[in-house]
Amino acid sequence: MKIIIKTKRIYNGYDKSDGFRILVDRLWPRGLKKEEAKINLWMKDIAPSNELRKWFHHESENMSEQDRWDVFVKRYNAELAMKKNLCEELISKSDTITLLFSSKETDHNQAIVLKNFLEKNL
Repeated sequence: MKIIIKTKRIYNGYDKSDGFRILVDRLWPRGLKKEEAKINLWMKDIAPSNELRKWFHHESENMSEQDRWDVFVKRYNAELAMKKNLCEELISKSDTITLLFSSKETDHNQAIVLKNFLEKNL
């Protein structure tokens, strides 16, 4: 069975086509009440480590955006490779899952990396 994996900014709201909604941020989205989020699961442990998250947002400012993104993708993929059991649990939830994130950056965020990792490795 083919699993459909989508990504979506959590602030964009619920849609029936989302399927099983999984928040993949380590921190709860600012200004969003839990009952408004309409998530099925908050999977904090699949998110980038605190160290990687802090590095990406604060400590890598002397790098170009593209270099910083490339390093983030490589490091997060390495973290995900050590979390295969969580990845397998994530995709076992439904035939359609939506990975929810809070970042304003819709093209460069952990949900995109996670989606690509899942599609390539599982």
